[in-house]
Amino acid sequence: MTAEIIDGKALSLKLREAMKEEVTKLKAAGIHPKLTVVLVGNHPASKSYVNGKKKACHETGIDSEILELSTTVTETELLQQIHKLNNDPTVHGILVQLPLPGHIEEQKVIEAIIPEKDVDGFHPINIGRMMTGMDTFLPCTPYGIITMLQSKSIPIKGQHAVVIGRSNIVGKPVAQLLLNHHATVTTCHSKTKDLKSLTKQADILIVAIGKAHVIDESYIKEGATVIDVGINRLDNGTLTGDVDFQSVKEKAAYLTPVPRGVGPMTITMLLKNTIKAAKGLENREG
Repeated sequence: MTAEIIDGKALSLKLREAMKEEVTKLKAAGIHPKLTVVLVGNHPASKSYVNGKKKACHETGIDSEILELSTTVTETELLQQIHKLNNDPTVHGILVQLPLPGHIEEQKVIEAIIPEKDVDGFHPINIGRMMTGMDTFLPCTPYGIITMLQSKSIPIKGQHAVVIGRSNIVGKPVAQLLLNHHATVTTCHSKTKDLKSLTKQADILIVAIGKAHVIDESYIKEGATVIDVGINRLDNGTLTGDVDFQSVKEKAAYLTPVPRGVGPMTITMLLKNTIKAAKGLENREG
């Protein structure tokens, strides 16, 4: 068996074409979707991510703005900027690029963004809505993973999904979304005993560890779907995932590559959330 590759780059391009049409219709109706990204300091990786988001917005027709603040900005000053954006009717989505300098409390900043503009899906109210299956902004990487599974009509309902990693950005929310889609979910982490015995039971394996090539074919059940969330830079400068792609592709039924896998989908779902914010959440209670 050689795994069918789930090409996140190709899927992203397809989804963004549909979004372009949606944005054109919104603009014709007088609604101009806009995303404002707040970047504190000049961390090279953060700058690269932010520029990628700006480029994606431009290609889709979404207005975007990067608000660059000095590393020395105080927490109070940053919160004041967010307050202004919350009250700006032309801004539909607000994203503060993480990580933030050590003197700023990230959770306080996340909670300062009003839930209606929290296109990252990190606000506790939006997390709570996701937990209870309500309409909300879903965290972008988990949302992208579910979309990738659906794009190949991979069954989720009734399947055993194993998630390695319990971060608030990927591990916990993707486990919840899989549960919302009626999977049986096991979450593993650094304190899990006999990891391999659990991963070998997985119909769907989500790997979000942050260490290159940790998961090889010995961890995989024949015919499993393997989603590699890891992005690791090797000494030679190349990007690679948490999964040993070459060995796993001979055992899995479906596999995501790195690059061209989950990464492009994360930005695409951010665009989708921004359009959703511009339209107003549909069928939302409360």
